[in-house]
Amino acid sequence: MKLSWEARLGIFLILLSLIIYGIKYLITGDAENIFNYLFNSLGYLPLNVLLVTLILNSLLANRSKQNKLEKMNIVVGVFFSELGTWLLTYLSDNDPNLCRLSGDLVKIDQWSDEEFIRVQDKFKNHSYSIDIKKIDIKALSTYLSSKRSFSLRLLENPLLLENESFTNLLRAVFHLTEELEHRRDLQDLPDSDYLHLAGDIERTYFLLVMEWMAYMRYLNSNYPYLFSLAMRTNPFDENACVVVK
Repeated sequence: MKLSWEARLGIFLILLSLIIYGIKYLITGDAENIFNYLFNSLGYLPLNVLLVTLILNSLLANRSKQNKLEKMNIVVGVFFSELGTWLLTYLSDNDPNLCRLSGDLVKIDQWSDEEFIRVQDKFKNHSYSIDIKKIDIKALSTYLSSKRSFSLRLLENPLLLENESFTNLLRAVFHLTEELEHRRDLQDLPDSDYLHLAGDIERTYFLLVMEWMAYMRYLNSNYPYLFSLAMRTNPFDENACVVVK
């Protein structure tokens, strides 16, 4: 029977301990002292297991979680650079209730972490609406189709398993892309179909705003230089300018 590497390692360590204690006995000839030392070591073993398996394992797990969070936010940053910021800007420009959002989100660079949390909770209940008649459906479809392969590659990223909200956003974007692509004629749709598309767009818009705010909070706390660029391209600030003045 072939032993696993864990079993072989265990046997090796036990034999190594026996050899070490055997050598000590040959040198000192004091079996009683060796047995006392052995039992003292066994008494410490539960504490050693506690320290290693609980405390050290917890520290390693937290470090692993932080590494995954860093990598996940790199993916989120690429999404906003390639697709999200443009889409958020376009949709917010056609939001009749934009003033309720922009009033808060223009001054985002002055927020504390607690303020980010407060406004995120506030906008979870915001009425996200889009004036579908002002949306250039054909242009939106063309743009999203051009980013289809990019969206698919992001969906295949295993890191998405660590971020349910971002996964939901990608699914919403991909669903909207498919809805538009499956319509041969986007010019003369019935009102009922426009209403359906408006619902898909508003779902995407809501998830975009939530994920954008979470990402801005992350950048503000960890990468001030990236946050600075994000504020100079703030999709909710009509006066935003990338040029530093």
